[in-house]
Amino acid sequence: MPTHYIIAIWCYVISALLDAVDGHAARYFNQSTKFGGMLDQLTDRVGTMGLLVNLSMFYPSYAFWFQLSMAIDISCHWIYLHTSQLQGKTSHKFIDMSENSIMRIYYTNRLVLFLMCAGNEAFYATLYVLHFTEGPFIIGLSLFRAILFISGPIAIVKSGISILHGYVAAINLSIIDVKEREQLRKAK
Repeated sequence: MPTHYIIAIWCYVISALLDAVDGHAARYFNQSTKFGGMLDQLTDRVGTMGLLVNLSMFYPSYAFWFQLSMAIDISCHWIYLHTSQLQGKTSHKFIDMSENSIMRIYYTNRLVLFLMCAGNEAFYATLYVLHFTEGPFIIGLSLFRAILFISGPIAIVKSGISILHGYVAAINLSIIDVKEREQLRKAK
């Protein structure tokens, strides 16, 4: 990533596209597994972290924001996935429809989920490529800068949704704790 940007960005983009395809295929063919869900989350986080580490090196004055993005992404997705497992859900994408309405739209509307994930990936990938080149110009504006300006707000909203993941998971985890304590108290 630090030196071979064309190879790196192609690998990153292809990986992101395959991530979307494999999850859809697993659900379509009814081959979703807990292992697959965990592996999907892990590979998503690791890939993004690799990119964000490089962005921190390329843009040191923004390193704090990249580090914050990493912390939000890892911690909020981890607790959400872990809580989903404790609740007995077969996937973190299967939510109780009475849960948060934003989360319901995010996970039940495939277009919203795709646009949020694609916009987030486009933002970071474009920042990466811009370190090396401005790319082609269209109507006096670099194509990559145009993508950055369009995808930037999406990346911010996606970080907000990640925080919401953490919030919803914390509430659900506290509900699990309360239920377990009640069961222990009743058993005594």
